[in-house]
Amino acid sequence: MTYLIHGATGAQGAPVAAALTRFGHHVTAAVRNTAAYTAGPAVAVDTADLDSLVDAYTGADGVFVHLPLGSPAQQLEQATTIATAVDRARPGRVVFSTSGYTLGGDNDEDDSAHGVLVRRLEASGVPTAVIAPRLYLENLLLPPVITATREEGILPYPIREDFLVSWSSHLDIAEVALRLFEDRSVTGVVTVGALPGLSGPDLAKAFSNHFGREVRFHAQTPDEFGEMIIPIFGADGIAPVVDSYRWRATLDDELIDETRSAQALLGLAPRSVEHWLRDIGA
Repeated sequence: MTYLIHGATGAQGAPVAAALTRFGHHVTAAVRNTAAYTAGPAVAVDTADLDSLVDAYTGADGVFVHLPLGSPAQQLEQATTIATAVDRARPGRVVFSTSGYTLGGDNDEDDSAHGVLVRRLEASGVPTAVIAPRLYLENLLLPPVITATREEGILPYPIREDFLVSWSSHLDIAEVALRLFEDRSVTGVVTVGALPGLSGPDLAKAFSNHFGREVRFHAQTPDEFGEMIIPIFGADGIAPVVDSYRWRATLDDELIDETRSAQALLGLAPRSVEHWLRDIGA
């Protein structure tokens, strides 16, 4: 079977492409720069270019999709283009990751780019599964975060100490995507993340165990976190990130729906933090 993987050179797509390849599936990378993918065939696509997507999707047994970072207007344009291309090309299966964006409770009224894409994919009649993670463990590898953790024994992150999150990693998403391509009986939303949820001190304890010395959690404010990552993403780039953590500060927790979890639907549990740290060679 042939699978087309969006962003196969990036943080989300690369683990999916690697997992499929490892299990003997044929992978084609859907990327802007085909020279950047050296593990197999690649096709140049632009998520705003309908014709390039239709050509790439046609004949594919499965397509892995996620929306690139961008403004809400840009993401909505990309979602519309992707959905139209799926409807025209009719690939065998679509697996879409929300990348941690929250879908509205009533998807019929969710006018976000991710909500629109889910609704349009379902309306196309092409078998679709939606992977819905919460926060990624890879966020803890941002240079100022991991540097403070390694050098100062302090894990800074903009959530309350008692805020429980269903954390997962890109490696976990890849395993769920692989299973969803192989088991097409599962459709709809599949939530991914740790159950029970993990607090900031839980994360710090896992880092302590891995590094063999004490690491303490430091609950930052969203604005403190934003100032820390401005050199990486720029002032404009951090604005939606800071807003997302301000929103989290209003919540009791950020836990996945257990009834729709990968644990319940696929028998797949995410890695522990220690397991993840070993797997990435941290």
